[in-house]
Amino acid sequence: MLVTWKYRPRNTIVQRMDPRTRLIFMVCIIFALTIPEIWDYRIILPLFLISLTLYLLARIEWKDVRRVWLYISILVFFIVGLNGLLSGRGGPSSVTNIPSPVLFEVPIKIPYTEIGWDVPITVSKTWFALNQMTRMLCMAILAIPIPYTMDPNIYGTAFKRMGASDNVSFTMDLAFRFLPTFARDFSITLDAQRARGYEIDKLRGGLFARIRRLAPLIIPVVMQSTVTGEEVIDAMDLRAFGTAPRTWLKDLKYAPRDYVLLGLGVLIFIACCVLKWVFGIGGYFVPEFFTKFLVG
Repeated sequence: MLVTWKYRPRNTIVQRMDPRTRLIFMVCIIFALTIPEIWDYRIILPLFLISLTLYLLARIEWKDVRRVWLYISILVFFIVGLNGLLSGRGGPSSVTNIPSPVLFEVPIKIPYTEIGWDVPITVSKTWFALNQMTRMLCMAILAIPIPYTMDPNIYGTAFKRMGASDNVSFTMDLAFRFLPTFARDFSITLDAQRARGYEIDKLRGGLFARIRRLAPLIIPVVMQSTVTGEEVIDAMDLRAFGTAPRTWLKDLKYAPRDYVLLGLGVLIFIACCVLKWVFGIGGYFVPEFFTKFLVG
């Protein structure tokens, strides 16, 4: 049986919005940051504050999202941030090409060899890492509240009302439910194996040895996911899915607040495109105050 995230009704302005509004607004912000390649903190920071405001208005309890934020933090700070700080890659070429004061050097050495080099940490790379992390957080805090504040019964309806086909709508519906279902199956399997004396905390050996010893967890979870997928296919076949256009039980209607947020999202996207491609604003640069703060 498919399960969902920890959704529960909340009397918030965000949850009262049409789900299409939230999805379209999120897409507008992502496109505004990525399509014109905005790197100017004067644009990124206001977009981050708008996204943060919507996240806070959702009023999600910390206990519900702390594990999600742990994964997001690892991705944003330890992967995206360190990559930008050490290499400056993943952004405009000006990150590494413009002259920038060197703050310090990080020695990197390949294990068990004599090969190594010193990686310079410059002001430009540091500022780029901060910008890149802010961009990623801006997108993440718009996406995180969706599974916790959007009724799972209207996932498919929302995509259908946005113009997607029945196949695409059900695909997105099942995709939203897959991860929590997989986590549920993993938790049940782990508890069952622990009850049989399996101690996952005492795995030892190399990488391949540990993977081999995880077989009592991996195999049952994969098989259960396969069985669940087959059950969903059988259920859809029994209901003659795909033989004719599907009707939808729930109806969605835009309210005035939805038009306001939709207009804001479209306006932000158009403004970012105009600023970048018409006025040449939005490119990467290191502000003088940041250089003075680090170098003096």
